[in-house]
Amino acid sequence: MQRTSGIAALVALTTLAAGVPAVASARPEREISANAETPALYDDEAGGDADDPAIWVNQANRARSLVIGTAKNGGLRVYDLTGREIQSIATPEGGRFNNVDLISGFTLGEQRVDLAVVTDRGLDKLRIYRISPAGLTDVTSADAPLLFARGQAEVEGQATGYGLATYDRYAVVSRRHSTRLGIFRLEEKQGRVTYRTSDTLDLPSSFRLPNGGTWSPCQEPGEGPQVEGMVVDAEAGVLYAAQEDVALWRINLSGGTFSSIPRIVERTREYGVPATWNAVTGECDPDSTDDPGLGGRIAADVEGATIYSAGRRDGYLIVSSQGDSRFYVYDRRTNRPVTLFTVADGPRADGVQHSDGAAVTSVALPGYPKGLLVVHDGENTPDGGRTSTNFKFIDWRSLHLAKI
Repeated sequence: MQRTSGIAALVALTTLAAGVPAVASARPEREISANAETPALYDDEAGGDADDPAIWVNQANRARSLVIGTAKNGGLRVYDLTGREIQSIATPEGGRFNNVDLISGFTLGEQRVDLAVVTDRGLDKLRIYRISPAGLTDVTSADAPLLFARGQAEVEGQATGYGLATYDRYAVVSRRHSTRLGIFRLEEKQGRVTYRTSDTLDLPSSFRLPNGGTWSPCQEPGEGPQVEGMVVDAEAGVLYAAQEDVALWRINLSGGTFSSIPRIVERTREYGVPATWNAVTGECDPDSTDDPGLGGRIAADVEGATIYSAGRRDGYLIVSSQGDSRFYVYDRRTNRPVTLFTVADGPRADGVQHSDGAAVTSVALPGYPKGLLVVHDGENTPDGGRTSTNFKFIDWRSLHLAKI
């Protein structure tokens, strides 16, 4: 049975004042480079468009760990720790894979297995794959339901599942062009995996200003300020959700429900700035002369979020500032700013621009003794004059942070 969170009505009354850290305490920007990269994907052919990664650690043989990345219309790509592609998985007809995350120890039949869960925004469904060192196998139930859409018309309008974060036996999914978040419980069904809605929550689309007025982020007519990048801190029971044009939110979870009013970790730089949709350019034209000065550091879109664990509650939260190709790092326990960094051209790979998804592990892997950070590169080079994307592999030690 679907449960709509009782806190939903309170969210609209929440201003963005609560929970915003003092950004002045952040350390100076660092410039690092990637150790390896995956092959280029070109959106003008079947190769697809890289978007979001996940890291599967092979507990029996860490050298055979995998990086799994979505490629939108190009499906999924699976890489080894050198960035070499070892598997390519096509989407179902009409599918478009957006985000990916992992679930460990899921009971399937008489075995406990690891799963890769993918949002298929083309079909408004989750696609679920069993993971082994040899690659991925589809175990999605044939009758898996729609996530959000009430019929095929909404699916065709792409009001569908978009961002994704997993924990325990649950997947938190955002709805494209909407402020809605849903929690879905994964369940076995006759040797396959399906899911059902556990809870829903709508983030605000309009926000109070200190002067008594309200502000809504500029969007294409008919669309709302959506969420994509998300991560769950399962040990703390917290979801971090990146509402692209607004802020990074912190929301408590309890079992399969949202259990607190969302609070802000940091706003986007553009928060509060009025803007008008320009139908000719397909962009919003901001009025910077009327900036109320309420924004944070993150240049919209706020995107990929991931957590580096350095103990039960210690570690770091990393978030992509897509608009200026930076990454912001926060203390996992307090959410206070720690540092920011960019990924520049280096001897082994080009730099990272306009990054979307990110994933990190603190597990020691071959070549990455303190952990591996994988980020999407939205402007891979050299590109031969074509749109090129891929994923960059970064040695965590290059950040020179204390909690390692």
